Amino acid sequence: MDNDTGSVNHKLGRVFNIQKFSVHDGPGIRDVVFMKGCPLRCLWCCNPESQNTFPEIGYIQNKCIGIQECGYCIKACPKKAIKNSTIETPKIDIDRRLCDHCGKCVDVCPARAITLFGQMVSVEDVIKEVQGGNASWRTGGGITVSGGELLLQADFVHDLLKECKKHGIDTAIETSGYGDWRELERICRHCNLIFYDVKCMDSDKHKAFTGVNNEVILDNILKVASQFPETPVIVRTPVIPEFNDSWKDIKAIVEFITQLQNLTEYELMAYHAFGEPKYRQLGRKYRLERVKPPKKEYISDLQQRANAILKKKSYK
Repeated sequence: MDNDTGSVNHKLGRVFNIQKFSVHDGPGIRDVVFMKGCPLRCLWCCNPESQNTFPEIGYIQNKCIGIQECGYCIKACPKKAIKNSTIETPKIDIDRRLCDHCGKCVDVCPARAITLFGQMVSVEDVIKEVQGGNASWRTGGGITVSGGELLLQADFVHDLLKECKKHGIDTAIETSGYGDWRELERICRHCNLIFYDVKCMDSDKHKAFTGVNNEVILDNILKVASQFPETPVIVRTPVIPEFNDSWKDIKAIVEFITQLQNLTEYELMAYHAFGEPKYRQLGRKYRLERVKPPKKEYISDLQQRANAILKKKSYK
């Protein structure tokens, strides 16, 4: 749907998770809808299953019963992409070059060692789950759409948020801001709160660590502040060693976001490697495996210094 008139066009969207009872993604208790697909390739990404737009097979080796006791997945795979492991273990290997992510191996796996990241849902599906499985949205909670990057599925997200507002459900989004302004603008019309990532002010460094430049991201957040001055914005920065963990890097971001009159909070999020096992499930290599998380005291100091600058400004 390209405008805000008429009935909702119940498009399908691909999600990789709907997380219940979240308390970190907006006010109250939230249902968080994670959209699949992202144009960024952040080296520290803790949800690698969110990156590709297509569904993907994940394999958890320590759950696997083994080919001697089971082996159903090998028989079920029409592409013969699942084979006996080449290492000394009675497990399996998945040839990602042959796998077309059809999901037939998932259906026959009794141990649930094989999973499929990414399923198609309708607006109605999500609304029913929010209303039926959790009444907390009636008492200060709501729904938050995250990713991946939701702007890759802008039509679905727009229709979902618009329908949520019709049902009186509080709405929030979490975005990198990397996308077409026209899509972001029509989505923001139906948001009660916007979480926006600003990772680095140096465009070359931004591209080296995320795969994209930052000009569109910075331009879009200025437009959000201008076009939606009454919609609160929370800016977040993941603090990544060797990328943006110096005070110089954080100060540059802080000085930029002082322009945002609808800024309500600035949040530093310390790097962690909790998503590393997911890379193994997807048959990928985690490129920051030797990076150590910053100390809590250091992040606290950066946060205090950032807040001190922002406190002097007259943001809401």
